Amino acid sequence: MLYLAKKHGLRPLAVHYDNTWNTSIATQNIRKVLSALDIDLYTHVIDNKEADDLFRAFFFAGVAEIEAPTDLALAETIYRAAWKHGIKYVLEGHSFLTEGITPVGRNYFDGKYIKSIHKKFGSLPMRTYPLMSFARFIWWSCIARIKKIRPFWYLNYDKKEARSFLEKEFGWQYYGGHHLENRMTAFFHGIYAPRKFGMDFRNNTLAAQARLGKMTRENAWKTYNQPPVIERSLLEYFLKRLKISRQQYDEVMQTPPKSWMDFPTYKKRFELLRPLFAVLAKANLVPMSFYLKYCFPVKINEA
Repeated sequence: MLYLAKKHGLRPLAVHYDNTWNTSIATQNIRKVLSALDIDLYTHVIDNKEADDLFRAFFFAGVAEIEAPTDLALAETIYRAAWKHGIKYVLEGHSFLTEGITPVGRNYFDGKYIKSIHKKFGSLPMRTYPLMSFARFIWWSCIARIKKIRPFWYLNYDKKEARSFLEKEFGWQYYGGHHLENRMTAFFHGIYAPRKFGMDFRNNTLAAQARLGKMTRENAWKTYNQPPVIERSLLEYFLKRLKISRQQYDEVMQTPPKSWMDFPTYKKRFELLRPLFAVLAKANLVPMSFYLKYCFPVKINEA
């Protein structure tokens, strides 16, 4: 996306929220691409102990959204970078063609949800974590009016072609799977979600490839039924870094899952303000996926 932005005469600023769990491959990929394209980087690095405290809190809460702090912090960091440098447009790399949209069931996050989990299960104050409260979300959307554009929603984007291009042009290195460039995300996708919640997020990509005719349904199903790629010693790294004993880990994994509906969130507020967010979504001031997922009631059995 950065390459295409430069190609079309834009002067992009790259933005990164560093939750301190990146792999070395991810760090090198960022350096290689940005150096070659001569693009500046805005990075917000959270204190690593604070980041670990947040992840630990979500793990002991027993909810699926262990990556919620990262997802929301990235959105807040992007807004902050744009505001600081007087930028009115944000380009996001999401592709509906290749990824689809994950249902809200076990993939919910907002500032109140994160704050409530942290208050109950966390131990360190959130000093460096960029929390997006409801007030800040409204301010970014209605006052700052920073627009979010997803270029790949309007392009015939092919992930394999993009990967080959990056490898050839920039020496970019593949990290083994969707979002596996971050160890916490790799733990979530490869271990936590499948084993505790029976969820395998590879279905999004595989279903998209089948819809596009890039893969047969039979091959997609065969791939889906193969174990996910898991880095050696990933679980040990997770336990050691978050100071979780094997007994504590087993207890959490065997305890019935909790839902985001068991904790305070802004969900009802989003639903009440659905007409406002419909207008903001059409104006690209909030993502359309946010409007579709967060602003309508959810049935209990869907969560």
